[in-house]
Amino acid sequence: MKKICSLILLGSLSIGLSAATTSEISHSIDKDYKAHLAPLWDHFHRNPELSLMEHNTAKRLAEEIRAAGFTVTEGIGGTGIVAILKNGPGPMVMLRADMDGLPVKELSGLKNASQIVMTDWDGNEVGVMHACGHDVHITSLVGTARYMAKIKDQWSGTLMLIGQPAEEKGPGASAMMADGIWEKFGQPDYALAFHVDADAVAGKITIDEGSPYAGSDSVDIIVHGVGAHGAYPHQGKDPIVMGAQIVTNLQTIISRELAPRDAGVITVGSFHSGTKHNIISERAHLQLTVRSLNPEVREQLLSAIERVAIGTAKTAGLSDDKMPEVIVSPEAYPPTFNDKNLAQRLKRVIVEKMGEEALIPPAESGMGAEDFGFFTTDPYIPSVYFSVGGTPAEDFARAKAGGAPVASHHSPQFKISPEPSIKSGVEASVHALLELMPKK
Repeated sequence: MKKICSLILLGSLSIGLSAATTSEISHSIDKDYKAHLAPLWDHFHRNPELSLMEHNTAKRLAEEIRAAGFTVTEGIGGTGIVAILKNGPGPMVMLRADMDGLPVKELSGLKNASQIVMTDWDGNEVGVMHACGHDVHITSLVGTARYMAKIKDQWSGTLMLIGQPAEEKGPGASAMMADGIWEKFGQPDYALAFHVDADAVAGKITIDEGSPYAGSDSVDIIVHGVGAHGAYPHQGKDPIVMGAQIVTNLQTIISRELAPRDAGVITVGSFHSGTKHNIISERAHLQLTVRSLNPEVREQLLSAIERVAIGTAKTAGLSDDKMPEVIVSPEAYPPTFNDKNLAQRLKRVIVEKMGEEALIPPAESGMGAEDFGFFTTDPYIPSVYFSVGGTPAEDFARAKAGGAPVASHHSPQFKISPEPSIKSGVEASVHALLELMPKK
């Protein structure tokens, strides 16, 4: 409560729209949701597309934003779009929404559940759904575009909207940067984005003053062995045993090498080896995700992983020419850092404009990663990545009472309450943009 009271006091430093105007914003967004955004979300939810394949999604998103009065360029970094609305002197502010779905067959029970099946990147036929809420993000982006275009007399500057592909698979933001978006369209003075959160009450806003998302590395370990008959193990070197020891030994990096107040995660998500019951194979393949919050810890973890893998193989007596290969993917995600001053500024705005009950503190969370940092890290752009709750309060109460648990992101049962999520997403975005682009 003391924290909220201090935010209210600080809010007096940031006077923008009157209370009446704030009410008008909510009313206007509500009307647009019922008339336009609800059916648009329904369309996006029914028709998800995989990363790097968002052709129809990007086309519809471009059409919607172009109709609002923006100049839209398609095909940036693959299927990405950049929309620009110039409205006099002032800063350029970027607002980004990701638009890809996941290779998950939807089992949410929703009437508009996705029935889409696509061929994935490896040639497999897979069900596809918006199992992470990106349909909410792009619908909110359209709602924000429509409202900001409608009230051009109340702000000044350049609004840049980005529809980003392939957040889930990885190369979306980096591909758009490699395509030279800042050179082509101008480098923003501020950058914003939000993610809907199934672990928070629908419509509530969270703004972390630190790092809402960790950096992420994908690491492959190829363990070489010496093949043999399963009945004569002494004649071989078993990569499955060495791989299992590597998995176990990796856990001590976090528990015994990383400083207790530093954060890190090493998870082995995949372990493949062998072809038959009685054959000692010659190779095992481990796939890891590694999460960290700063460059120093990242380097410590990656170095330790290689040391553990090679040390385990040497202990097993493997020859030097058969040491494990530790391969770090070049598609690493940098941590997403919110600019502290900007985060505090926008928290004051949310409390002032949407009420102190609209803002909730960040929950204790895991080490989820996001590629938004590619836009804001090099060169540095002051940014805030906030979250909007997506699950009705009654669902949490029912789960607490022993009912069905709230489905997590990436679950086939994942579902978001679209109305409060989209409306709060649009309203929070509009208030943030009006704060950053005041009328000249």
